[in-house]
Amino acid sequence: MTLIPEIKPQQSLELLKELHILTREGKINQDTRRKLKQVYHLYQFIEPLMQTVLDQGQGLSLVDHGAGKSYLGFILYDLFLKEHVSATVYGIESRAELVRKSEDLARRLGFDGMQFKDMTVEQSIASAELPEKIDIVTALHACNTATDDAIRFALARDARFIVLVPCCQAEVAAALRATKGNTLGKTPLSELWRHPLHTREFGSQITNVLRCLQLEARGYQVTVTELVGWEHSMKNELIIAKKTGGFKKSARERQLAILKECHLEALQERFAY
Repeated sequence: MTLIPEIKPQQSLELLKELHILTREGKINQDTRRKLKQVYHLYQFIEPLMQTVLDQGQGLSLVDHGAGKSYLGFILYDLFLKEHVSATVYGIESRAELVRKSEDLARRLGFDGMQFKDMTVEQSIASAELPEKIDIVTALHACNTATDDAIRFALARDARFIVLVPCCQAEVAAALRATKGNTLGKTPLSELWRHPLHTREFGSQITNVLRCLQLEARGYQVTVTELVGWEHSMKNELIIAKKTGGFKKSARERQLAILKECHLEALQERFAY
C-alpha cells in the first residue's frame, strides 16, 4: 500500500521506480507528479475501451506505436491487463536500445503479456510479427507523419479502437508554405496561413482535422478532446476513434474539399485513401 495519494493502490512501485516516476527511495517530485497525472488521465480514457474488448471474451491485443520507454504500455498492463492472460501489449519502437530495456524490464516484472518490436511505425504496417487484427491502437506523441503511419496501421489491421495524441505536425505547414505564393489573395481563407506563425499553427490544426475525417470516412466514430490542461502541454489533443460502420462518402467528400481549398492536393495520398 502506497502512502503517496496520487498512486493507485494496485500500481507496482517497482515499475514506477524503473520508469523514474518514483525515486529509488519511493519519493515523487513535482515534475514526475505531473507526468503521472497525465498518464493516469489518459488511462481513464483507455480503460473502458479495454474493458469493452475483454467483456466479449476473446482476448485483447493492443499496439502502442512510437512507444519510447513504453510508459503507456507498462502502465496499462500493470493497472489493468496483468490479470488477464489473454491480453497482449505490443510496443513498437525504432530505437533498439529502448526495446532491449523494455524487454528486460517486462521480464523482471513478470509481465509475460508484453512484447516489444524493433521497427518503425511504417515498417509495422506490413509486419508479419503482429496479429492480422488488432483491438486497440495507441500512438502517444508520435511525431509528425508517424501518427499518420499509426492510423494507416490501424486501418490495415481493422482496429476496433484508435487512441492518438498527435505531435509536431510539420508536413502540412511545409506544403502550405510551398504554395503560399500561388494561393495568397485567391481566397480569403488564405489569410489563415499568410503569416509564418499562423502557417505553423493552422498547419497543425488542419492536419488533425484531415486525420479525423479520414477516420470518419473509414467507418469510425471520432471524439476529440483535451488530454490535460494547457498548463501542462501545448501538444494536448486527444483523438479517440471507435469502429462503427463502413465507408462514409460524405466525410471523404469534405476531406477532399478541404484539401482542394487549401491547395494541399499533393497530400491526398497521405490523408485520403
